[in-house]
Amino acid sequence: MTNDSESQLPAEDADPAGSAADAPVEAVPRARVPELLHAAVAAVGGVERPGQLRMAEAVADAVDHDEHLLVQAGTGTGKSLAYLVPALAHGDRVVVATATLALQRQLVERDLPRTVEALHPVLRRRPLFAMLKGRSNYLCLHRANEGTPSDEGEGLFDPVEAMGGPAGKLGQEVLRLRDWADETETGDRDDMTPGVSDRAWAQLSVTSKECLGASRCAYGQECFAEKARERAKLADVVVTNHAMLAIDAIEGAPVLPEHGLLIIDEAHELVNRVTGAATAELTVGAVNRAVKRAARLANEKAVDALQAAAENYHGLMETAQPGRVEELPEYLGYAVTAIRDAARQVITSLGETRDKGLSDEDAVRKQAMASAESLHETADRLLQDSEYDVVWIERSDRYGLGTASLRVAPLSVSGLLREGLYKERSVVLTSATLKLGGDFNGVAASVGLPSEARLPDVRTAGDHPEAAGAGFGDEPVPHWRGIDVGSPFKYPKQGILYVARHLADPGRDPERPDMLDELAELIGAAGGRTLGLFSSMRGAQAAAEAMRERLDHRILLQGEDTLGELIREFASDATTCLFGTLSLWQGVDVPGSACQLVVMDRIPFPRPDDPLMSARQKDVEQRGGNGFMAVAATHAALLMAQGAGRLVRAADDRGVVAVLDPRVETKRYGGFFRSSMPEFWYTTDRNQVRRSLAAIDASAAPVRPVVKRG
Repeated sequence: MTNDSESQLPAEDADPAGSAADAPVEAVPRARVPELLHAAVAAVGGVERPGQLRMAEAVADAVDHDEHLLVQAGTGTGKSLAYLVPALAHGDRVVVATATLALQRQLVERDLPRTVEALHPVLRRRPLFAMLKGRSNYLCLHRANEGTPSDEGEGLFDPVEAMGGPAGKLGQEVLRLRDWADETETGDRDDMTPGVSDRAWAQLSVTSKECLGASRCAYGQECFAEKARERAKLADVVVTNHAMLAIDAIEGAPVLPEHGLLIIDEAHELVNRVTGAATAELTVGAVNRAVKRAARLANEKAVDALQAAAENYHGLMETAQPGRVEELPEYLGYAVTAIRDAARQVITSLGETRDKGLSDEDAVRKQAMASAESLHETADRLLQDSEYDVVWIERSDRYGLGTASLRVAPLSVSGLLREGLYKERSVVLTSATLKLGGDFNGVAASVGLPSEARLPDVRTAGDHPEAAGAGFGDEPVPHWRGIDVGSPFKYPKQGILYVARHLADPGRDPERPDMLDELAELIGAAGGRTLGLFSSMRGAQAAAEAMRERLDHRILLQGEDTLGELIREFASDATTCLFGTLSLWQGVDVPGSACQLVVMDRIPFPRPDDPLMSARQKDVEQRGGNGFMAVAATHAALLMAQGAGRLVRAADDRGVVAVLDPRVETKRYGGFFRSSMPEFWYTTDRNQVRRSLAAIDASAAPVRPVVKRG
């Protein structure tokens, strides 16, 4: 993750009059929001929906009254326009943070250009918009033209040769990147088609800490990242991602321009993304790279100290057992202390020594300094033994066979978000999945909005927080409202939620013969058309292997091709099935007959040995709460709600969500999961579901079955 902000060119030319760089513009009256929304919907060729209008008016109200808002807007509501229209009408700069690249591109390339043009007659200006990204998303001209700092202590080297020469696949990718550098106007990795591997891209990109800086770089005036940052400074609407927002909110790094409204789309992902941004790891590979990078420019004593610390740490990590570390053992504490102190020596040495005879010295030094500083920061954090952090040992093949690493993550991000997110601006959080168990409070608390600060869903006289003497910057807790604007889809008539009550409760063993029998029968009744969502990769692989033996339908498995290609193949052939794990539970959008059965193999509770989740659950229990419901059940319910949302993506979609875990029906907490999912027609009748699937496959008849009542 990087920690700097950049922008993308607007998707079409914009009139600079009224841009954010000029004097503040006058807001359009709240009463005109319906008119503006109507114009915007017409411009994109959409259909205006009641929920969309309700959301737009709620966003306008939140901005006008300096409040925060959670909006659950079901699939098909058109929530992008519902927040863009009041945001543009308000006149102040707005930042939109999303979780996925797909939505960022949709906003910048489709929704914003059309909305800006549609609202121009009323606004009498064309607001500018830009995309903010981390520096490593842009090709570095210095590396493309001068080479990459060597990890072998030999200054700069030609990345083509390092990647196996011009005949090798990686070498060819680097050559293609160099050719592209002469053609591209943005240097944005996502604008390169076809793309290149992460390894090839890393040779020609830099992080913010590795960057020489525009004033010291020979290519500073041409730098893609610097040009993008300049364009972003003029933007009225800045589209960014959750990771960049996390840096701005919790690290105190001002990467976002000042703004009066923050909109967080795909807000169900915010906690995970912020946690990821605030997580650090101390790996053997990172320590060894720091040694190699320091070897040329740092003094010998400092390098030797870091080398000795690296060897000691490597030896300890070879035999370290994975799991949470509530207090660093003495031997590990000594090892981490040695790394911290040696890294500090390297940093000091790099700052003191200069080799004027090397034209490439600055680039080599910057990379070495970045590695040493990262080591020092992570080691120091591990040694602080903060009650607000969770430390654990993790073993992964990424770091070499038999080698583990230390990781550290925040116990909770809610307090960090409460302090850094909600001051001096209105914040709107929206997603199709924000109510769990029929209530906003769980998700709200996780993002720093406590239930005691909730205002009535419907505004009444005297309920504004200022009436209680609170305001931005001074309020003890951020006041907020929560509204559910529904969905245009008729879920009870378009889908069935089926729970296989007759199956045995799943255990730790992924082998579940009765579940596989049920899965085969359901796929057969549906004629393929199945998206299989599994709680583990082992489960997905076992099911794919079993179904390939039993059925004639083609079974696609996550990991056997790129995710994009698998989804494309799944959507193009109605008899095909696609099986996978976590990344398929969210974001897959396949409307139509290709996806008429969504299967979940079990409730996706976090692993019992997950160090961070178990620590969070224990913390809730120590404070008198229900740790299982607050952490494990909430985590699983969010995934199940997202997974169920893969079924109905259009007004004429029909199908079944099948949960092959009887606990959703038989356990007390089952109702929490059922009420977190769309309001499908609910049944545990296996025979009725098979008939319904066969009917959908044969004639696309209405899904809701007619059940005889005795």
